[in-house]
Amino acid sequence: VREYSKLIELYQQQILNLTIRVQHMEGSSVSYTELDFQLLRVEINDLDRLVTQLKSNLVGSNAIVEQIYLEIRNLTILVNELESMDKNNILAIRRQIVSLQNQLKECEESTNKTTVPPYFPPGSCLHRGLLNVSQPYIVKLNWRGSPYKYGSWGRDYSPSNPEKEVYWVAPLNTEGRYLEYYRIYNTFDDLQLFKPMYETRITYGEGSGAVLYNDFLYYHSYNSRYMVKHDIRKNTMVLRKELPDAAVGNRFSYAGTPWKDIDFAVDESGLWVIYSTENNMGNIVISKLNETTLDVLNTWQTRQYKPSVSSAFMLCGVLYATRPINTREEEIFYMYDTSTGQQGSVSIFMDKKLDTIHSIDYNPTDQKLYVYNDGYLVRYDLIFQ
Repeated sequence: VREYSKLIELYQQQILNLTIRVQHMEGSSVSYTELDFQLLRVEINDLDRLVTQLKSNLVGSNAIVEQIYLEIRNLTILVNELESMDKNNILAIRRQIVSLQNQLKECEESTNKTTVPPYFPPGSCLHRGLLNVSQPYIVKLNWRGSPYKYGSWGRDYSPSNPEKEVYWVAPLNTEGRYLEYYRIYNTFDDLQLFKPMYETRITYGEGSGAVLYNDFLYYHSYNSRYMVKHDIRKNTMVLRKELPDAAVGNRFSYAGTPWKDIDFAVDESGLWVIYSTENNMGNIVISKLNETTLDVLNTWQTRQYKPSVSSAFMLCGVLYATRPINTREEEIFYMYDTSTGQQGSVSIFMDKKLDTIHSIDYNPTDQKLYVYNDGYLVRYDLIFQ
């Protein structure tokens, strides 16, 4: 263990040197790869933090720890080879970082846990609810750049073809109200490399509550109570229907995220909408929607005031709501179970990279949270009870 501790110190220094090197390389050329270098620097800092934590309490076989150090050494070589700055090298190193992060996370968890969390297959609701979330993984800055702090992103959920990989990214215009442009990506690699299947303009959506479900983008129509169903394959509006009694005009939007009066969500059972009404005094209202007709199938009124919540998502018929603790930490603090009508308090902390979370979307296929954090696209893994 002493020998590995020395190696950790050595590789910590190498990571520091690599960070300086990336900064120098970034300053020498301005291109689309500038964003990748910025994210690499953040991720290397994360690895440095994890290694520091592991130093104090190494758990696991020597073979596992040795493999981690070999991976760090390989990462060093890959960054050195970024002299050519071609996209294949960038993608390779990002994959290497993901692999290394996963290994470090496993070792970190082994220092705090004696049992492995139970596994629940994708689409399953046999668990007893959300237990914890992972450290954030920064995917990239949104394709429109850092001024576009508001928006949403995620992975399409297709119940008939759950393994299909389609991603959407929908930054709002800089004023934080208009949804005008979105991009669709066929794979996660394409998303990382700025290779959209297509980019589309709509006129107009409002707020960052859009969601992609089974090849249809659902969003709130600008300055109205109308919900819109948009076919991304044909780039046509399929349906426009009013959401009865919904409070709009930024009346009861989330804390820190204006104009998000109507917030769509997807879970294992289908399409939902989260909003408020005057009759419920600004508290959160949940409605289950028919995804074909946008008819409201059922509605639940909670006692949680929506403007005191920063974001919300649905998971197995349960609403989870978040609030900010400080600029680097968020708490999932409230839940409402639509199957029982019971609501209550929870306390699950989420690290965040920047101040404000503007949207959270859950995907049942990979059981991840897709978070839009001040313009950055971030993912979290979930752990269930």
